[in-house]
Amino acid sequence: MEPNVRFWIAESRSFVQRLLQWTELLDPTNLITSIEKIEKSRQLLFTSEDAYRFDVDDQRIKNAWKRSLSTVHPDSSRLIPILFRPAAFLPLTVPTVFLSMMPAKGMKSMILPQVSLYAYTTGFTMVNGNASYSHSLPAKILLGAGVIASSTFFGLIPHLVQMKYHLDNAWIKRALPIVFLAQVSGMNVFASRSLEPVRGIEVMDKDGKVIGRSRRAGRKAVRETAVSRAVLFGTSAFIPEVFTYFFKRTQFFLQNPQSLWTLKLSCTLLVMGVMVPVSFSMFPQIGQEEKNVLASPKCIPVCLAVHFLPPVVGISTSPYKTFPRSLIN
Repeated sequence: MEPNVRFWIAESRSFVQRLLQWTELLDPTNLITSIEKIEKSRQLLFTSEDAYRFDVDDQRIKNAWKRSLSTVHPDSSRLIPILFRPAAFLPLTVPTVFLSMMPAKGMKSMILPQVSLYAYTTGFTMVNGNASYSHSLPAKILLGAGVIASSTFFGLIPHLVQMKYHLDNAWIKRALPIVFLAQVSGMNVFASRSLEPVRGIEVMDKDGKVIGRSRRAGRKAVRETAVSRAVLFGTSAFIPEVFTYFFKRTQFFLQNPQSLWTLKLSCTLLVMGVMVPVSFSMFPQIGQEEKNVLASPKCIPVCLAVHFLPPVVGISTSPYKTFPRSLIN
């Protein structure tokens, strides 16, 4: 069985424990870990008898788990491209979120941040999604291009409305982009992983053997990922806007109006720095439900659902069966 799957199954964690785990996995140094180190870490996890004794205080094993969980897709066992690893999410999305919430000075400054944000989040979602299906390269490009184009269009709506109607209400002007950012971010997940709820995702038993597919598991995995993504971007846009609203009424801003950009960027970075691990930790890496979730009539009707943050994987404990879903929120 894939070590990453086995880890999340064995580790039944509270929200705080998951949060602490993700703060380690989001360490930027995980982006520069060499392939050789990753391979050695994986080999250690496959061969060491103490690798699955999580109470053992062995720094080598702890480092091996950190490298494996932060760089290897738990569903496909393949290396995640550097730009789409969890640790890359924060530094690559902060600038686009910040620029997308700034007043547009022209079409270019309005469109480019939206395209950049949704191009990256679409790629991130597709790369870290469930590996039950193998798409051809043209199919991936067409799906990704369609999702990016539609997300960008909907993301531009509040800016176009403001340009056309010149809204006078300050609260509506500030709230509209935040609401659309949160909603479109959730829709982006549903569109990027649209096949999972329709076709279902593979379900495994406790030994890692695939026993069928589950549409319900696919719907739940995509829904939870979409909720966490909406919460992440909605909160990351809302708090800096509130900060800006009150900051503009201070004497410091009146004397130093150019400081607004710097302070708002710092606030966005701080809020997203907190919200990224929080959103990734919102739902357990292994979720359980004892319901008929399999699409295959040959499978036992009572299942134990398991979900991850980029992919979702299912496992079960007798007499139940389980399934894989998709992992990064």
